[in-house]
Amino acid sequence: MTNIENLAGKVGNPDTADRPTSRKSVVTVNNLRKVYGATVAVEDVSFSVAEGEIFGIIGPNGAGKTTTVECISGLRLPDAGSTIVYGLNPRTDREELRKFVGVQLQESSLPPRIRVWEALNLFASFYSNPLDPRELLESLGIANKRNGAFKQLSGGQKQRLSIALALIGNPKIAILDELTTGLDPEARRETWGLIERIRDRGVTVILVTHYMDEAERLCDRVALINHGRLIALGTPAAMAAREGGEVHMQFVPSGPVDDKVLAALPGVTSVEHRGTRVVIAGSGDLTTLVLYALLKMGVQASDVQVKSGNLEDAFVRLTKTDDSTEKRGVSQQ
Repeated sequence: MTNIENLAGKVGNPDTADRPTSRKSVVTVNNLRKVYGATVAVEDVSFSVAEGEIFGIIGPNGAGKTTTVECISGLRLPDAGSTIVYGLNPRTDREELRKFVGVQLQESSLPPRIRVWEALNLFASFYSNPLDPRELLESLGIANKRNGAFKQLSGGQKQRLSIALALIGNPKIAILDELTTGLDPEARRETWGLIERIRDRGVTVILVTHYMDEAERLCDRVALINHGRLIALGTPAAMAAREGGEVHMQFVPSGPVDDKVLAALPGVTSVEHRGTRVVIAGSGDLTTLVLYALLKMGVQASDVQVKSGNLEDAFVRLTKTDDSTEKRGVSQQ
């Protein structure tokens, strides 16, 4: 078993730490509102997070994502609405909440001369059942920086240390804000694997990210926030299917095709020729219908490529539509 698998097996293990009473919904956000001066950062946001899921919060920069998770963790107090975490109110039960909630902030800093091992040992001392600091550093690939000063770390290394500090307390809930920013592609994928295995041990993860591939890979459900408001909520697959746009199919035919027959198929919206290729757009079971129609024509299709709408397509479409509505001054309720 690798070090990263050893770590994932310990985080969230009910035998290694005191746990609050298990409930189906462990985080509930109701009508959350936060204002900074004349700026409304979060407006009437409501959702719940189930125990053991990876719940993603996505949205453009400045949408209110970080403010939302700061209110959940007790780092910031809302102006209206409420957040309940395992039956506790972050406003009044902040100290109790910190015993089982780990937070990795989008931007954080440590004293420039503090050494990596000193930071981890300091944070570990705050908890009754912390993880092993050495094992944690090894799992995140920065064991060789154990004696290095914070100011000497690269951006990616600082990010890994931030993740380590969020996990050192063996949390029941991990709030990770822009988890993999600054990590190289290999390190990103290794971190994804770690988070999935931690979730498999029962840890609830709230993940703030602007990487749609990361959200699609990791999240059971996602909440899309724009202009401080919740505009979509659901699984990445369902959101992509509902809002991700049309299916595009292209192929090279073995002979002439009847465009009128293809255009008349259910769900087909357009048929185009691009050089030797035929490109068809539509919805539903497009591929099966087109291939069957070609078979009836006596035409074979080669180099078939099919592209379905994904979460990124849905993200662009939903935020663009929401931005247009916002500019018209229409309520997003």
